[in-house]
Amino acid sequence: MTPSRDISRLIEIMAALRTPVTGCPWDLLQNFQTIAPYTIEEAYEVADAISRNDFEDLRDELGDLLLQVVYHARMAEEQNAFEFGDVVEAITKKMIRRHPHVFADKDGNIQPAGVKSAWDRIKAEEKAERAARRGPDDLAHSSLLASVKAGLPALSRAMELQRKASTVGFDWNDPRAVLAKIREEADEIEAALDRNDSQELAEETGDLLFAVVNLARHVDADPDAALRATNAKFERRFAYIERTLTAKGRSLNDASLQEMDALWNEAKTKSPTVVPAKAGTHTA
Repeated sequence: MTPSRDISRLIEIMAALRTPVTGCPWDLLQNFQTIAPYTIEEAYEVADAISRNDFEDLRDELGDLLLQVVYHARMAEEQNAFEFGDVVEAITKKMIRRHPHVFADKDGNIQPAGVKSAWDRIKAEEKAERAARRGPDDLAHSSLLASVKAGLPALSRAMELQRKASTVGFDWNDPRAVLAKIREEADEIEAALDRNDSQELAEETGDLLFAVVNLARHVDADPDAALRATNAKFERRFAYIERTLTAKGRSLNDASLQEMDALWNEAKTKSPTVVPAKAGTHTA
């Protein structure tokens, strides 16, 4: 099978990979749940390529993300739920509906402010239609928090859940109160450690992370951007340890924890400070 610029070739390739007996054993074992983490990962890879302004890499990563769409569509087709063409039709229908100022069969222009209000109105109508389909007993979608998308990364979703709850006054007024909550959650983790309860430890760790996100929100910091900056800082400092040991003809396996810790502290004096973006800003 030869490469092609036509999307139909990619659909054919995925169908071949998922064909019993002759397909790929790994691909045949996958389902929506096992593929979903890869879908999220590929979206992050796209964002990373954009942040590096690497268009060659962006082209490849967009292809990887497109593959995820084709993969999910193929699995849905196997279950007679929908196919790739239905996905395309659904998004084209949505974009036409949400841009009446561009695609409507009438003359007239809308100013930017009008575009935003029209977009919000149409989205509200779509939300009402979905709610009507689900019925009055669907409490999950009648909640104040229902508008917070379930597919958001955990840190971002925690931030949005907290923001939404704050609109009705369910919030702390002082970041120091949030800091006290963080200390409380840390104490609960320590108590769980004493009990050696792995399930409780996981739950309490989640509570601690949620509280830290709340602190980030109160100090106007984007938790995801802050964590990315810390990840980059960790990588720089660890790379310094590796380079320094290599220069001495040694490896990480040869070094003691005390030696690596000393080099870490040395790296701290040499690493540049990166200021993460504030909450609400768009970062790649």
